[in-house]
Amino acid sequence: MAALDQKSPNVLLQSLCCRITGKSEAEVAHQFQYAVRVIGSNYAPTIERDEFLVSEKIQKELLKQRREADAALFLELHRKLQTQGVLKHRWSVLYLLLSLSEDPRKPSTRVGNYGALFAQALPRDAHSTPFYCTRPQSLALGYGERSAGLSGTIGTSGISSLGVYTLNGPTPTPQSLLAGQPPQSAAGGNQALGSRLAWTLPVNSSPSSALAPPPARPPSVPSPRLVRPRRDGEAAGEVSEASLVRDILYVFQGIDGKFIKMSAQDNCYKIDSKVVLCKSLRDTSSRLAELGWLHNKVRKYADARSLDRAFGLVGQSFCASLHQELKEYYRLLSVLHSQLQVDDDQGVNVCTEGSLTLRRLLVWMYDPKVRLRTLAALVDFCQGRKGGELASAVHAYGKTGDPQMRALVQHILSLVSHPILNFLYRWIYDGELEDTYHEFFVASDPNVKTDRLWHDKYSLRKSMIPSFITMDQARKVLLTGKSINFLHQVCHDRMPPGKITPASNSADTPKDAAELLSDLEGAFQEKIDTAYFDTSKHLLNVLNHNYQLLEHMQAMRRYLLLGQGDFIRHLMDLLKPELARPATTLYQHNLTGILETAVRATNAQFDNAEILKRLDVRLLEVSPGDTGWDVFSLDYHVDGPIATVFTRECMGHYLRVFNFLWRAKRMEYTLTDIWKGQMCNAKLLKTMPELSGVLHQCHILASEMVHFIHQMQYYITFEVLECSWDELWNKVQQAQDLDHIIAAHEFFLDTIISRCLLDNNSRSLLNQLRSIFDQIIEFQSAQDSLYRSALEELTLRLLYEEKKQQREEEGQWGVTAEQEAEEKRRIQEFQETIPKMRSQLRVLTNFYQNIVQQFLVLLMTSSDESLRFLSFRLDFNEHYRAKEPRLRASLGATRGRRLSNI
Repeated sequence: MAALDQKSPNVLLQSLCCRITGKSEAEVAHQFQYAVRVIGSNYAPTIERDEFLVSEKIQKELLKQRREADAALFLELHRKLQTQGVLKHRWSVLYLLLSLSEDPRKPSTRVGNYGALFAQALPRDAHSTPFYCTRPQSLALGYGERSAGLSGTIGTSGISSLGVYTLNGPTPTPQSLLAGQPPQSAAGGNQALGSRLAWTLPVNSSPSSALAPPPARPPSVPSPRLVRPRRDGEAAGEVSEASLVRDILYVFQGIDGKFIKMSAQDNCYKIDSKVVLCKSLRDTSSRLAELGWLHNKVRKYADARSLDRAFGLVGQSFCASLHQELKEYYRLLSVLHSQLQVDDDQGVNVCTEGSLTLRRLLVWMYDPKVRLRTLAALVDFCQGRKGGELASAVHAYGKTGDPQMRALVQHILSLVSHPILNFLYRWIYDGELEDTYHEFFVASDPNVKTDRLWHDKYSLRKSMIPSFITMDQARKVLLTGKSINFLHQVCHDRMPPGKITPASNSADTPKDAAELLSDLEGAFQEKIDTAYFDTSKHLLNVLNHNYQLLEHMQAMRRYLLLGQGDFIRHLMDLLKPELARPATTLYQHNLTGILETAVRATNAQFDNAEILKRLDVRLLEVSPGDTGWDVFSLDYHVDGPIATVFTRECMGHYLRVFNFLWRAKRMEYTLTDIWKGQMCNAKLLKTMPELSGVLHQCHILASEMVHFIHQMQYYITFEVLECSWDELWNKVQQAQDLDHIIAAHEFFLDTIISRCLLDNNSRSLLNQLRSIFDQIIEFQSAQDSLYRSALEELTLRLLYEEKKQQREEEGQWGVTAEQEAEEKRRIQEFQETIPKMRSQLRVLTNFYQNIVQQFLVLLMTSSDESLRFLSFRLDFNEHYRAKEPRLRASLGATRGRRLSNI
C-alpha cells in the first residue's frame, strides 16, 4: 500500500512542486493546492489552432537567427507534410517544435501579472468569457501579428467575436509564481524553471473568484507599480483618468456615472461641465460614451418588445437575438470590471503599465461599438414591423461587404426566420396554419365557406413575404397547403398528408434554419418543389379520376358551345313550334321533355349518365314582346369540387356565349327555311310573270344574308371556338396544379367572349350584328307575307281557270261578263300591291346593306387582326366598299399601316 500511495497522482504532484520550487513539503502547500485546481479545471485553451500561423512563426524565428537555408528547408518539408496526410494533428507537432526551440536560459519577457498583460494587446481569438490562462510566448500578442492571423480566428455570435480582446483572468497569480520574482528559498538554478511553470499554469480555476480580493502581498516583495507623473498644466482638482474609466464602464451599461450622465434634452451622455478635464480626455470620454447610448437604444427596444405578445413569434425571436448579443456584451464588460477592481486593489493614485486607460478602451471597444451601432440601426429600421416584414428588414441589412457585419446579421436572421420556416413546413406538409399574430405570408379567412375555399379562403400577404423567399416560391407554398385543405374539405380525400409528400427534416433549430437560408436555391427550393409537385399531382389525379373534371369540360364544349351538331340541329327542329310562341306561354317541363327526346334521338345518348343528368333547360327573364327564341337557354349544373373550376362567374360567361351562338344558329336555321321556301315556290310562281322582279330581289337579298351568316359562322366556329378550345386542352394537359387549369379555363372564356364581340370594347359591333340578325328575321317575315299573298292569288287564278274549263266542257260559256270583270279587278288589285312589296324589299335591302357597311367599318378599325380579316371575307368582291366612302378610307388606312409595318 505504501508503494501505491507513493505513486498516487497527489503524491507525485506534490513531489513535482517540491522539485521545481526547491522547498519542503510543508512550504509548498499553497503551490500544491493551486496545482490541484489547475489540473482539475476544464477551461478551453486560448491558443489559436492555426497550423499556418505556427508555421509562419517558426519561419520568422529562423529568419531572426539568420538561418535562411533552414527556413527554406522547413517550408519545403512542411509542404510535403501537408500533402502526405499521415499526421492528423500537424498543428500540435509544429507547436511542440516551436515550444522546444525556446531557450530556457533566455530571460523571459512574458508578463506575469494582469497589468503587464493589459500593457500588451488582448488575444485575437479570445471570447468575452475569460478562460483564465495565458498565451504562450511563441504566439505573438502584438496588434500587427494579430491582424495577420485574422483569417484563422473562430468567433461567436456575440459582441466579443468582433475583435474584442479578453483578459486572462481577474485574480492575480500567487506572488511566489510571478515571473521575475524568485521563490523565497529557491535555488538559483531552479529560478528559470519556476518561471516557466508560472507560464504554463492558469491563473485561477474558478470564474466566481473574479471579484474576490487577492491574497495579501508579502511586504518583502517589491511592487512593480509606477507612479504616473503629473502632466504639465494639470490642475490639482482635475479628475483622474482612473475615475473616468470607472464612469465609462458604468456608462457602457446605461448607468449614469459620477461625472458622465445622460442628458435628456440632448439625448446623449455628457460630462458635467463643472468637471475640470483636459480636452483630449473629454473628447475620448465622449466617444466612448456613445456605446452607452447605443446600448440603451437596443436594450430599450428589446425590453419593450419582449413584453408585447402581439409582436409575435418572429418578433420575440428578434428580441431574443438582441438579448443574446447584449449578453455577450455584458460578458465583455464583466472582464473589464474585474481588471478595474485589480487596479483598485493595487492602488488608486498610481497606474501600472497594464492599467485600464481611456485610450486602451477606445481601441478595445471599437469593434463592439461598430456591432452595437449596427444593432441600433437595425432596431431603427425594424420599427413598426413584424412577421415576415421584420425578417425582410433584417435580411436587407445583411447585404453588406463587411464580412463581420454580414455574419452578425446572418446570425440574427437565422433566429428570426426560424418561426417562419416552422410555419412554412407545417403548412406545406400538414396544411395547418397556426398563425395567431398574423406573421406568416399565407392568410386565412375563416368566414369563407367550403365552396369558395380555393378562390377566397387562402391568400398571400405580400407585405409579409420575406425578401429571401421569391414570389414564385411563395405562390408554390400557398398552393401546396391550399391543395391539402382542398383535398380534405372539398374532395373528402382520406389520404394522410404524409403519404402524399413525405415530410423532410424541418428547421428544428436556428442552426438548421441558418443552413437552410445559406442554400435558398438548393435545398430550400428542392423542399418546396417536391411538396408542391407531389401535392398538386395528387389533387389533379383525384379531380380527373374521381370527379371527371376533363369529361365535364368536354360536355361544356359539346352542349353549351354547340359542339354537338346533330343534337343542336334536332333540338331546333323539335323546339321550333314551341319557341315560335310568346315567351309567356312557355313551360319549362315541356321544354325539358323535348330536350330529353333530342338526347335520345342523337349521339348524345351515348354520353355518361352523370353528364346527361346535369344538362337542363333554363328560361331567361322575359321582356315584353319576347318569343321563345329570346328566352330559351341550355344549362349545366355543377357542384362539389368541379364547381371550383366552373364557378358562377364562369357559368354566367357560358350562358352569354350560348345565347350568342344560339341566336347565330337561329339565323342560319332561318336562312335555311328562307332558301327552302324560295326553291319550293320558284316553279309555282312562274305563271305569275309580274312577280319575277320581286322574287329576283328576294333571291339577291337572301344570298347576301346567307353569305354574311356563313362567314360569321365560320369565324365563330373555327377561328374562335376551335382554336381557343385546342389551346385550352393543351394547357390543361400540361397543367401542374389546379390554378393552372383555372387560369387556362378563364383565359379560354375571356378569349371567346372578346372575339365573339361580347365584351365592353365590342359593344358597338355587337349592336350592329344584332341589328343584322333582326333584319334577317324581318326579311323572313316579309318574304313569308309575299309568298302567302302570291300563293293565295295563284290559288284563286287556278280555281278561276278550273271553273272556266269545267263550264266550257259542259257546253256553257266559260265566264260571264260579270265574272270576267270581277277577275280582272282582283288581278288588278294584286298587281297594285306588287310595287308596295318591291318598295318594302328595297327599303329592307338598303337598311340591311347600310348596317352591314357600318359593321364592316367597325371591323376594319378593330385592333383584332382576325376581325379585320373577317371584314375582307365579308366583302371579298368589294361590293360594299364601292357604296361606302368610309369603308374605302378605312381600308386604305389599314393597308397603309400594314405596309408601313412591313
